[in-house]
Amino acid sequence: MDYQAAKTFIVEKLRQELSEALTYHGLHHTLDVLQTVEELCYLENTEPYETVLVKTAALFHDAGFMVSIQDHEEYSCKIAAHYLPDFGYNAEEINRINEMIMATKIPQMPKDKLGQLLCDADLDYLGRDDFYRIGDSLYQELKTHSVVQETSAWMDIQINFLEQHSFFTETNKRRRAPKKADFLKELRQEKAAIKKK
Repeated sequence: MDYQAAKTFIVEKLRQELSEALTYHGLHHTLDVLQTVEELCYLENTEPYETVLVKTAALFHDAGFMVSIQDHEEYSCKIAAHYLPDFGYNAEEINRINEMIMATKIPQMPKDKLGQLLCDADLDYLGRDDFYRIGDSLYQELKTHSVVQETSAWMDIQINFLEQHSFFTETNKRRRAPKKADFLKELRQEKAAIKKK
């Protein structure tokens, strides 16, 4: 596996082909997930070989947005399967990478530890200081694609999402879940205050 060459290739492809309307799912998100997955792999003592697989999955997990915002995970898998053999990845490795990518589909359903690492990296921001800033970029993206229009509807989506979501790795249960619970409490209070007006 020539991970570095695969990384250089897909980063450049994403830079050129992702729509500027993807204020959340842009290249910056992919690079954030990659950086977080590297941290998680280190903190969770993941084997070097498996770390490369998860990092590759992180790089390709939203590549499908170059094709469609609908079913983008399936397109991401097709892109990975098409290009990764050029970088020395074998069929079994690509299959594992695609399993991780599919695990990130909401609701997240990772089948193994590697899938858990990628899922937690993908939604790491839910328990981080930049939660509101990143959430706003997702709101803008959803508005652009007419998925949601009003702030009140977006607030409901966020509350529901935080209620349903759980981190999988021990690291993120420890370092992200408490802050995520605080954000959920804040959003519920904000919604209650709006209702009283």
